Amino acid sequence: MIRAEEVYKIGRIGKTHGVKGEVTIQFTDDIFDRVDADYLVLDIDGILVPFFIEEYRFRTDTVVLMKFDGIDTQDRARELTGCNVFFPRTLCDTDAEVSLAQLPTMTLIDATTDKEVGTILSVDDSTMNILFEVKTTDGTELLIPAAEDLIEEVDIKNKRVIIKIPEGLLSI
Repeated sequence: MIRAEEVYKIGRIGKTHGVKGEVTIQFTDDIFDRVDADYLVLDIDGILVPFFIEEYRFRTDTVVLMKFDGIDTQDRARELTGCNVFFPRTLCDTDAEVSLAQLPTMTLIDATTDKEVGTILSVDDSTMNILFEVKTTDGTELLIPAAEDLIEEVDIKNKRVIIKIPEGLLSI
């Protein structure tokens, strides 16, 4: 069984395309363009299910027409519309550029004290100032600035993000 911490969201399935089982996928992360994968993981009614890729082609920079193995009709493809698409963390090249979508579920470490702050729940990149939504070790939720110059290290292997947290932010 695939667990949520083993994958991260990279997009969503849109509508069907044609009658042979193709679907459109709107990607929110470029990992699919950078790393080869034989399969993607779809959230089907709360269960993470691997779907092997038969073929695909880019329609735009962020939209792909995808054909999965075993999905051969428009009706079968229609069952997948609206599903979130995830990428397996194990396929990510640790030397490749890390994307923001990979960071949720990682542990946030304060670089100054070397102490665990909490777990990154999500990344809010809806504005120019990117924020980590963090659940602290005592159970409260905080917003921590995620500016590039504050992040000292992203350790994919150990699932840790080491960041210089601005002085006084944790005591607010």
